[in-house]
Amino acid sequence: MSATGRESVNYSAISAPAKMSKQLLILFGVGVLVIGLGVFFIVYGNRGSHLELKGNILKIRTGALSDADSVAVLDMRLENPSDVPFVVREVEVTLNKQDGSSATAALIAKSDIHQLFQFNRFLGDPYNDTLSIKDQVPPHGTVDRMIAARFDVPDKDLENARNLHVSIQDMDGPLFEITHSVK
Repeated sequence: MSATGRESVNYSAISAPAKMSKQLLILFGVGVLVIGLGVFFIVYGNRGSHLELKGNILKIRTGALSDADSVAVLDMRLENPSDVPFVVREVEVTLNKQDGSSATAALIAKSDIHQLFQFNRFLGDPYNDTLSIKDQVPPHGTVDRMIAARFDVPDKDLENARNLHVSIQDMDGPLFEITHSVK
C-alpha cells in the first residue's frame, strides 16, 4: 500500500497485452495485404488464358432453293481477345420461327460453296472464306468468315422468322453463341 492508503496498480502489466494486440493487428494487416497482392497478380497474369470469342453477324442473305427449302448465308466478323487460338470444333445454326418452333440447318460444305453461288445468283458473290471445322481465330486477331446454311423450310418462313441462332464451339470446349434477326 502507498502512503495515501491506496493500492498501487502496475500499469506496465496492462499495457503488455495492448502492445501485443497492436503488433498482432499490424502483422495481420500486412499478411492480408500480401495475400491480396498475390491473388491480384495471379489473376492479372492469367487474364489472357481465358478463351473466349466475340463477334457479330454483319449481313444475312437469304433465298429459296426450292418450294420447300431455303438458304441463309451469314457474313460474320469474329474476334479472339485471348492469348490462345480459338479452333473451331463445331458450328450449328438454328432458325427460331414465329410460331415458337425451331429448325436446325444443314451446313453447306466448303467444297460446295462455289456451286451454291454459281447456281443461285440471287445470293450475290461470296465475300469471305467459309467457317469450317479446324479453322482458327488467332490470338488477339479478327477474321471475317461466312456460314452457308440450308433449312428445310420455305423461304417465306425463313424471311419471317424471329431470329437465327449461331453456336460455334472450340476444340477445348468453350462455346460462342450469337442470335440475330433475319431482317
